[in-house]
Amino acid sequence: MAGKTVVFGHRGYPAKFPENSLAGFRYAVEHGIEGIEFDVQLTKDLVPVIMHDERIDRTTNGTGLIQDYTLAELRRFQLAAGELIPTLAEFLTLVSNQDVQLNLEFKTNNIQYPGIEKIVMGMVNATPLRHPVIYSSFHLPTLKTCQQLAPNESYCWLTDQPVVNAAAFVANEHLSGLHLSHYQDDVPVAERIWTVDDPALAEKLFAKHVAGIFTDDFVGMTRLRDQKQG
Repeated sequence: MAGKTVVFGHRGYPAKFPENSLAGFRYAVEHGIEGIEFDVQLTKDLVPVIMHDERIDRTTNGTGLIQDYTLAELRRFQLAAGELIPTLAEFLTLVSNQDVQLNLEFKTNNIQYPGIEKIVMGMVNATPLRHPVIYSSFHLPTLKTCQQLAPNESYCWLTDQPVVNAAAFVANEHLSGLHLSHYQDDVPVAERIWTVDDPALAEKLFAKHVAGIFTDDFVGMTRLRDQKQG
């Protein structure tokens, strides 16, 4: 029997809290979330912060690029509900020793932050975590840099395109998973699908026992998973 599909909170718990906010992450951990997906970028002074977009315009009351602000300058802006942009350090303190699977996405497909891989992985390695972190990125060279730094970690490529000859691609790039916007039946490693908020689609994926789904509503999707997979 295939294992249970792991339900990841996509950017925490956006159905109830601002995305990628400490409030959302804290609630998720306190309410038994299995996995958390989050996005990491660097400030002007090379501090890892958690935000999906390269610009702060959509999710804060400020404007501009993360890389153009120091952390102190970024702290002047707020997410919804008065939340501040979290640092990776704050997040790691929150999840330290918790029974939660982390999926750290390097947001490097549009901006390649200098040294982000070494900075971030050093911080993660210094944190007592219950499970090895899954590292993902749309930017394959980022994952290759990570592999040079730490060859034995779990690296997963993100794409919204069909992966041609998936088995050969995975073998050639030494990947442990593919994180896809669609299901493929020829993926020989862990297959995790984003972003699954439609129950009908979720039911189909649970029936196929994919390794994981990313969802904005981990509570509802975990309940549905348990109904379908027992």
